[in-house]
Amino acid sequence: MVVSEEPAPALEGDAAASKKAAKKAAKAAEKQQKKAEHKAASGQQQAEVPEADFSEGRYGVVKMIQSTGENRDRVYTDVKNLGVKLDGQQVWVRARLQTTRAKGKQCFAVLRQNSSTVQLLVNVSEERKVSKQMVKFTGNITKESIVDIFASVVKTAAPIESCSIHDVELLATEVWLVSAAKSQLPLQIEDASRPEKNDDPEALKIRVNQDTRLDNRVLDLRTPANQAIFRLEAGVCRLFRDILTKRGFVEIHTPKIISAASEGGANVFTVSYFKSSAYLAQSPQLYKQMAIAADFDKVFTVGAVFRAEDSNTHRHLTEFVGLDLEMSFKHHYHEVLETIGNTFTEMFRGLRDEYASEIATVGQQFKVEPFKFLDPPLRLEFPQAIQMLKEAGVTVGEEDDLSTPDEKLLGRLVRAKYDTDFYILDKYPLAVRPFYTMPDPKNPRVSNSYDMFMRGEEILSGAQRIHDPEYLTERAKHHGIDVSKIAAYIESFRLGCPPHAGGGIGLERVVMLYLGLDNIRKTSMFPRDPKRVTP
Repeated sequence: MVVSEEPAPALEGDAAASKKAAKKAAKAAEKQQKKAEHKAASGQQQAEVPEADFSEGRYGVVKMIQSTGENRDRVYTDVKNLGVKLDGQQVWVRARLQTTRAKGKQCFAVLRQNSSTVQLLVNVSEERKVSKQMVKFTGNITKESIVDIFASVVKTAAPIESCSIHDVELLATEVWLVSAAKSQLPLQIEDASRPEKNDDPEALKIRVNQDTRLDNRVLDLRTPANQAIFRLEAGVCRLFRDILTKRGFVEIHTPKIISAASEGGANVFTVSYFKSSAYLAQSPQLYKQMAIAADFDKVFTVGAVFRAEDSNTHRHLTEFVGLDLEMSFKHHYHEVLETIGNTFTEMFRGLRDEYASEIATVGQQFKVEPFKFLDPPLRLEFPQAIQMLKEAGVTVGEEDDLSTPDEKLLGRLVRAKYDTDFYILDKYPLAVRPFYTMPDPKNPRVSNSYDMFMRGEEILSGAQRIHDPEYLTERAKHHGIDVSKIAAYIESFRLGCPPHAGGGIGLERVVMLYLGLDNIRKTSMFPRDPKRVTP
């Protein structure tokens, strides 16, 4: 019997799929194995040949400076002093990193110190021991961080227009981070430094508004213009002190907490004073006069003045710096008026001659017209001002004070007629002056008082003071002042007091008007107004 053999049946369904999956898994495993072997070989190769950092020890983060005495012999060069005379020399510079731009094997940066800026170049160089890692480190430093740089001063082939130091740049060999700034800044210094008005159609239109500036004042104050403004402001104080000291004046310091309003007005800040109340001084007026009664003859003071005036204008602050002076005279208060006027002209001359670079720096951001003044200064009487305004179509009463628009118009009229931005207006109506102002002996409606103006805005108010105690008491009562609260002031005149006069100047307003700026907050480092008590 013959038995025939049948062929084995073909694999179907799950069995076939299982065989294909096994082949695919084997192939993947082989591929994975090869990949792992390649990676292991590559890692071994890298381990054998690491990329050398030949800048090690020449860059990095400085440990916090705690006055241990390290590097005290290191000599630093100011950015403003860098120039071609130092070409080829190596210097240490500490500055802020304003901007960085890294690309490939090099990094450009701008270093800023106060108002001065210089370009820094960090590029890979085995000769100078600058590695790729050092370039990368520099490029990653956040804006506004403080750095120490050791670099060569190199003369540039073409001027660097974007920096205040045009003719040289720094070629770094060491870069050290001294103090890091956070990466997200509330404003950029470049934006805060842009000219307020720029006719260039290609220029960026980014601007930083005033509130943003004041809310972040520490950053805002770093701009070149602000650095220059407050250095010039310090110059006004120095010149004021120096000029008056040479004229025989003595600097005094007066209390800022007082028992009664200095000028008899309601615009005072009341403070709790133990079990009673006191006031912040509107003026050092009463104490300057008491110093005159104490035989100091000529005195001045520089200090805070407080005004509780709800004035949100371009020229008012609730706290400002007062430059006040008082002086005894022999026969006529014009002896004092002329002293003050000449002090101003000497101060203006000093600012023009000694602070030309600061004025130019401010002018790069804000339009600054040169300040004009006469020597001796122009003096007009109140009726003359009334007549000039009348001729221009503005009527002011003979016993009325000038409004702010009146003052500005008068300033323009004076500038057009006399070519000066500074003038003195004498003989104000008695009705608009404080209680201690001496009336004019020839006209009881007029006073021996004066204001001084810059660019049509008042910057000093002054007068001959009443030095007779009985007359002073009478005038105080006329103004509704409780004489019991100024008894010590009045009593000082019962001991004999020479005739005297003086005035008070607002420092911030003087700087604002000298530079032709549009807002007093630009000249107050941390301004106080009815809506701002921080930072």
